This record gives sequence, C-alpha cells and structure tokens, in this order.
Amino acid sequence: MQDSESAAVIGLFALLVLVALFCLLSLSRWLGGYRPQWDKEQPFECGVPPTGDARPQVPVRFYVIAVSFLIFDIEAMFLFIWAVAYWELDLPGVIGAIVFILVLMLGLVYEWYKGGLSWSPDKTTKDL
Repeated sequence: MQDSESAAVIGLFALLVLVALFCLLSLSRWLGGYRPQWDKEQPFECGVPPTGDARPQVPVRFYVIAVSFLIFDIEAMFLFIWAVAYWELDLPGVIGAIVFILVLMLGLVYEWYKGGLSWSPDKTTKDL
C-alpha cells in the first residue's frame, strides 16, 4: 500500500467508527428515553446525600501530623534495613544506629513540646 491508500483506509475506518458511535448513541436515546429527575441529577457519593462544600479547608495541624508520620515511617524503614544488616555491622554500625535513634527521639520530644502532635483545637501550637 502507498501512503495515500493508507491514509484513505484510516480515514474510512475513522468515519465508520464515528457512524457506529452515532448510531449506538441514537439507538440508546430512542429506546431508553430520558426523564430528568432531581435525584438523577445529583452527584453520587456512595449513597450519602451531598452536603456542604466539596473543598473544605483542611487544618494546618493535619499537615504537621502527616509530615511527622512520613518522617517516622521513613525512619522505621531505615531501622529495618539496619536490623537486617545487624550481624555484619561492627561497633561503628551500632553506634550510628543509636545516634540516629537519639536524633529522632529529640525531634519527637521537640515536636511534642511544641504541640505538633495534639489534635484537639484547645491546645495551640507554640510557633511550629
């Protein structure tokens, strides 16, 4: 096939797809009909009627706790890796892990002191 014949075949196929799509949509509309109702026009949220705004403001303390979770989750990953290689590590590896854990504990105490872990609105954060 030449380029012009290939383009003609592709164009004919695209036209057949569009005609089939139009026929199927028209047949669906003709057989099924459309009766607008209030409950059919509402957005579906798992059976719960939608209330309020779809984009509520999220409190900043949610992000503080989420970032804290990520930090300590990554810390757990590093400690698992350290635990797997524990028997191959000598004293410098153990000292490094202890220093790592102490730095993380200091960070946790600091965040706790500043109120970053409190979720209740009555406690305010101290200049996080």
